Amino acid sequence: METTPAARARGITKSFGDVVALDGVDLDIPAGQVHGLVGPNGAGKTTLLGLLLGLSVADGGTLEILGAPVSRVFGVPDGVAGFVDGPGLYPSLTARQNLAALAALRGYGGSRTNVVDDALEQVGLTDVADDRLRGFSLGMRQRLGLAAALLTQPRLLVLDEPSNGLDPASKRHVHRVLSRLAADGTAVVISSHRMDDLAALCSEVTILATGRVVFTGPVAKLAAESGELDYRLVTSDADAAVRIASGTPGLEVLADDDPLRARQDDALIVRAPVPVLDELVARLVRADVAVRELGPVVPPLEAAFLALTGADDPSPTEKEAR
Repeated sequence: METTPAARARGITKSFGDVVALDGVDLDIPAGQVHGLVGPNGAGKTTLLGLLLGLSVADGGTLEILGAPVSRVFGVPDGVAGFVDGPGLYPSLTARQNLAALAALRGYGGSRTNVVDDALEQVGLTDVADDRLRGFSLGMRQRLGLAAALLTQPRLLVLDEPSNGLDPASKRHVHRVLSRLAADGTAVVISSHRMDDLAALCSEVTILATGRVVFTGPVAKLAAESGELDYRLVTSDADAAVRIASGTPGLEVLADDDPLRARQDDALIVRAPVPVLDELVARLVRADVAVRELGPVVPPLEAAFLALTGADDPSPTEKEAR
C-alpha cells in the first residue's frame, strides 16, 4: 500500500529578483528514510530547505508537508524541525540553558528537564551540558543544534551540513542518531557537500542544478548509472594483473605516465563500467591472482554528481548565495 510522503513538492518555483532559485521542482520525501539533497553552490538547495522549514514561501507550485498543504505564510509546519546555515543558539548560555529556553517556548512545562536531558544524551553532549556555548567548537555547536531539533520529536527533520566540524567519532555518533530516527519512521533530509556522508546515510538522493532536479531516486541506482569509473586495483601479482586487465574487452588500463596513475604508487588503475569490472575480477580469480584491494578512485556518488551537474570540484567551504 502506498504511503503518504513526509513532503511532496510539485512544480515549485522561487525567485529572488531576477535570480531563479527553484524552477519547477518536483520532489517526494518518503517517511522513514534519510534523503540527501546535493548540488553545486547556487543550485537552490538552501532555498528548498527554507521552504521545508517554513522560513520562506514558494512563488508557485504546491507543497505538502506531513500530508497537509503548506499555506502562503511563514511558519514552521507542525512536526518539522531542523536548521539552515547552522543552528541559531545563544552563545552566553550553557548547552542545557539553550535547550531549556527552547523547550519553554514550545510549552513542555514540567517535562522540560527530562526532554532536555534526553536530547543532550542522544547527541553525546551530557558531559558539557553546563558549559557555555561560546566555548564550543563548530562540531559541538552542530550537535547541540541537532539536539534542539530533537526536542520536538519531529516527523520531518531538515538539516543543512550537519557534519560540519565533526571529528570522525562525533560524525559516527550523529550518523547513528539519524539512522535510528529514520528507522523509527522520521523522514530526514540532509543537504551536504560530503559525498561520503550521503553515501553512508542516505537511501535516496536528489541532485539539483540551476534550480532544477536532474536526478532523484535511490543511491544505488545513481551509482549504477555513473558509467565508467576509475578503480584502484592491488593484487598478489601486479604483472599478471596488467596482462589480464589489458586483455579484458571494454576496460582501459591507465598508462604509467597518467597523472592519476602517478598518484597511486604501484597500484593498477583501470577505467571501466561496473559489468566489465566484474568480468575482470572473475578473470583474475580464474588465474589464481588474489584481489587485495579494489575501489573507485572517485566515489560513484561523487562521479555521478559531477557528470549530472557539469560541476568542477565544489568546495565545501564556499557558501551558496541563496
